[in-house]
Amino acid sequence: MTIRVLLADDQALLRSAFKVLVNSESDMEVVAEASDGAEAVELARAQAADVVLMDIRMPGTDGLAATRMISADPALAHVRVVMLTTFEVDEYVVQSLRAGASGFLGKGAEPDELLGAIRIAAAGDALLSPAATKGLIAKFLAQGDGSDGDGAGGVRGERLDALTGREREVLVQVAGGHSNDEIAERLEVSPLTVKTHVNRAMAKLGARDRAQLVVIAYESGLVRPRVE
Repeated sequence: MTIRVLLADDQALLRSAFKVLVNSESDMEVVAEASDGAEAVELARAQAADVVLMDIRMPGTDGLAATRMISADPALAHVRVVMLTTFEVDEYVVQSLRAGASGFLGKGAEPDELLGAIRIAAAGDALLSPAATKGLIAKFLAQGDGSDGDGAGGVRGERLDALTGREREVLVQVAGGHSNDEIAERLEVSPLTVKTHVNRAMAKLGARDRAQLVVIAYESGLVRPRVE
């Protein structure tokens, strides 16, 4: 099955470079290009995109606003957004994840890393990121109030009550950046069992993917950022 990719960036040269890279792979293709967030949302609908590579900073409707629109549209529930940042340590990293992005990637990432991120996002199997992502998320969430100003953190904390003990254990492991296989080994269960627990936790918490589970785990206080 071919992964349908939408490129959203106001820099035409960068879009062209990404397009050549993506189209060189047999399992993915660029189906559309957008120069701003509003156009990205429209094209995500029109072209049935699976993954959107979304620049955070764009004129007009920026990447954060566009990602919120995509996340709020039931018709686009299958769409995964990967935020592209100029710097790995970006003040908008956690905002993008809270907006509904599946993860983020630096624009200076290696080609294989970018292609791998697209495949992971399409599968919805893991938090997209360079190796430092886990620490960055912890850092930025620790600096914020965990509520986005509307009490979301507290609400999510209460929603954790819907999880079983095992689902909480699995959520902690997911927030630690571990794969299903790694979690299965740690908890001495099968990978299929882990996948079931992850899917149930996502359904109960209203999370689109594993990236959202990580944010909820930190915002709710279930997992605390480690102080280096």
